[in-house]
Amino acid sequence: MIFKSEAELASFAENLGKELKAPCIFELIGDVGAGKTTFTRYLAKGLGISSPVTSPSFTISKQYATKEVTLIHYDFYRLEEPGLMSAELEEALQNKHAIIVLEWANSVKNLLPSDHITISFEILPGNSRKLTFKNLDSRLLKGED
Repeated sequence: MIFKSEAELASFAENLGKELKAPCIFELIGDVGAGKTTFTRYLAKGLGISSPVTSPSFTISKQYATKEVTLIHYDFYRLEEPGLMSAELEEALQNKHAIIVLEWANSVKNLLPSDHITISFEILPGNSRKLTFKNLDSRLLKGED
């Protein structure tokens, strides 16, 4: 899918957030500035999270909760070896009420279930974004079982 503006990406991510059911795991792949945190911010808005969502680059993880779900946002950019963070991630992966978003997840890829959703972000000319999806299917959306 190609998004010609941040507003288009925001609308898509917010609408996706409104339709998701937990548990759900996203791996976001893309260069710095490709839109991974922006996507997460609007996904959170769709989940009903009103707190400001910022990049967890320095804290490595941040959590945002609603009555129904907890969004857990990880950024492993600064970690070649996840160390104790792998134990935290393993615990989060067991949370049936969690929507987990991971950026720069190469160091923890072996912990992720094979059916996690992968979204690749590509910056195109004119500041457009191309998103490519793997494993995003209807069983993850509300009303589908």
